[in-house]
Amino acid sequence: MGEAKPALRPFLPDDTAIAAAIYVASIEELTGDDYSEAQQEAWAATVDDEVAFGKRLASQLTLIATLDGVPVGFASLKGANHIDLLYVHPNAALQGVASLLIDAIEKLAGARGAKLLTVDASDTAEPFFKKRGYIPTQRNSVPLNDEWLANTTMQKTLGESGAS
Repeated sequence: MGEAKPALRPFLPDDTAIAAAIYVASIEELTGDDYSEAQQEAWAATVDDEVAFGKRLASQLTLIATLDGVPVGFASLKGANHIDLLYVHPNAALQGVASLLIDAIEKLAGARGAKLLTVDASDTAEPFFKKRGYIPTQRNSVPLNDEWLANTTMQKTLGESGAS
């Protein structure tokens, strides 16, 4: 089997269940160095209401990343300039899926006239966004169920890198 390249497509309502599964697997398997088990459980439980989660994805500009046609990650843009969600299945981590998703989201945000993109990055995702030119602006403590989770609001000015 050759190296499959990830591909992107728009989110469809039928993707809700697999997006929720990717979300939970990503939290359970990739964030353990940064968050406690109780925090991970509280975070993963935010998709227990699959209908609400599907509505959230459908209300934003959400892209699904696939490998060999199978969804392996997703990202969503809220409004013109806020990255709401970025999750990649652990089995597809470090294969360029997140970069492909964020490249596309940045282009789409730029096309919507955004000059600045913001994201509330988990401690796990912060190094990824830093590498891409996002600058930390503030630390946050977010209440989730009975836990508090830290994240960092980061921002990036679009169009500074010139033509790519």
